[in-house]
Order: sequence, then structure tokens, then C-alpha cells
Amino acid sequence: MAKYKLEYIWLDGYQPVRNLRSKTQLKDFASFPKLEELPDWGFDGSSTKQAPGGSSDCVLKPVAVYPDSSRKNGVLVMCEVYNADGTPHSSNDRATILDDADAWFGFEQEYFLYQDGRPLGFPEHGYPAPQGPYYTGVGYTNVGDIARQIVEEHLDLCLDAGINHEGINAEVAKGQWEFQIFGKGSKTCADQVWVARYILNRLCEKYCVDVEYHCKPLGATDWNGSGMHANFSTKYMRETGGEPYFLALMAQFDKNCAEHIAVYGPDNHMRLTGLHETQSIDKFSWGIADRGASIRVPHSFKKNGWKGYLEDRRPNSQGNPYQIASRILKTISEVPKP
Repeated sequence: MAKYKLEYIWLDGYQPVRNLRSKTQLKDFASFPKLEELPDWGFDGSSTKQAPGGSSDCVLKPVAVYPDSSRKNGVLVMCEVYNADGTPHSSNDRATILDDADAWFGFEQEYFLYQDGRPLGFPEHGYPAPQGPYYTGVGYTNVGDIARQIVEEHLDLCLDAGINHEGINAEVAKGQWEFQIFGKGSKTCADQVWVARYILNRLCEKYCVDVEYHCKPLGATDWNGSGMHANFSTKYMRETGGEPYFLALMAQFDKNCAEHIAVYGPDNHMRLTGLHETQSIDKFSWGIADRGASIRVPHSFKKNGWKGYLEDRRPNSQGNPYQIASRILKTISEVPKP
């Protein structure tokens, strides 16, 4: 038997963006624990905006487990929050979302690395050279001295945890980076995005760096904002598809434009301006390989008989992947198959 460090991770009750919280429990196991072996655990919800002080008990229910190679016998435990009576807490966005094991999602999480109140590489006053060389850039002038060390270490920790990373790269703005995660099923993919965010936040502590997920931290300037583009497909989209179905799908996305924007992350009006590779927040459009459209249609999708995956470019970097995936599935479910 060995003592394992179980890091229970959950989302708090703050709005409009949930914060990640965690605490460690030590328990004896003969080997790396399975999900069904992990107990529920209580916490003080009055300190996380999830309960009043006079009745503060909330319950953490493990839903996914990952190895934590940053700690000896470390375990990362993603949890849902429940009330003491066994019902899902109102902040528990995961418990009620639509899910489909045959729905595939790929989230592109953009973010800025911040230090001393500004993106890494920004001078104390003013701005660095304009955008251009930073996207997929190489060299100290473009990416600085510690950013790549952080993103590479983050990648290794996530891979050790079994999180299905698809890629990483420096992004368009200086100090901005991206990682991509692919998963089958909305809950599986969203769990991995949240745990990857947690690992990144915790890793940056030792570098005295913060992760800035706000979609437009530099405000109304000529610098790109941060998105979390959602690539998605269902089994029908991959195997059958067809132009009539695709056009009906786009019509339904257009009809539900406001419902999508409502769960695609706060302050998105600052990012979705029609500039910097975005469509305006109050418009819906799709286009072949068009990064200024609401939904980008890959060339491969059309060439393959209007089959494959699509990219919704509207979700922003602070969006909740549980809600984003669920809203996409809901709109898809409203479109009859020919």
C-alpha cells in the first residue's frame, strides 16, 4: 500500500466565469486508484460562492481521474459539485449537458502569459513591434526566454496525465499561445480542457507568471483576442453528410445565433468585432476556409462530399467547454436528417 495524493479539482460558483479550485486528500491504495475507488469529499461551499455560511456543506463527486507526474504518487481528480441532498449544484454545468460518445470535439485554447500586469515580452510602457512575426514564431525576440519552457513543460505534464493534446503553438499576439485538445464525447473532451487549464495555472505559479484567459485583455487595440475555437462532428456528419444537410445545419446555427453567443464566453463583443479573424457578434456566416466567418468550413469537408468536421470560431478563451459542446449538440439535434 502507498499513500496517494488525490488532488480534487472542481469549478466554483463565480460568474460569469467559473474559477478552478482544488485541495489534496491522502489515501492508501495498492496501485494507482480507479475512478470507482475514489470517495466523495465535502468542502466549504460558503468560501466558493456555492453555499451560505449557515449551511455550507457541498460534495465533490469524482468524474475523471488522471496521473499527476509533478508529484510523487500524484492523482488529478476532476469532480462535479453536488448539494448535501445528492442533487447537482446549480453551478454544476457538467451534470445536465447533452452528451454523445460519437460526437467528436477539438478545442483550440488560446491564452496570454502575463507578468507584472502585461503580456510576456511587452515593454513596461507601450507596445512591442506589431503583429506578424509572433505567430508560430521562433527566437528570443519573438517568444522570449521562458514562455516556450512553460508551454513545453505543460505539454509534457498533460501527456503524462493522458490528456489528448493535438498540438501547441505561439499565437498571433506577442505573449499569446495555444494548445489543442481532441476528445470523443462532450464530457470527455471538456474534462480534459478543464484539467489542462488547471495544470497550466498551477505550473505557472513557479514562474511567477499568470495565465490570462480573457478574450480581449489588451482592449480595443490592434492586437488579436483569444478564442477557443470548437471543431466538431457527429457520426452522421462524418459518414453521411451531404450539401442539403449541411445547408440545413447552417440555417439552424444562424437561427440559434443568440443562444450560442450566450454560452460562448463573456465579453465576446470585445473580440467578435469583424476584425482580427472574427465575424461580428450579431451576424452569422460560414465560408470555405474563411477565418473571418462564424463557422469555417475546411476544404476537406467540401471535397469529401460535404462530410467531416466544422469549426465554430465564435467561442472565446474563457468559455465553458461543457456549455459550448452542449449548445452545439442541441442545435445539431434540431436538424432532421434527410
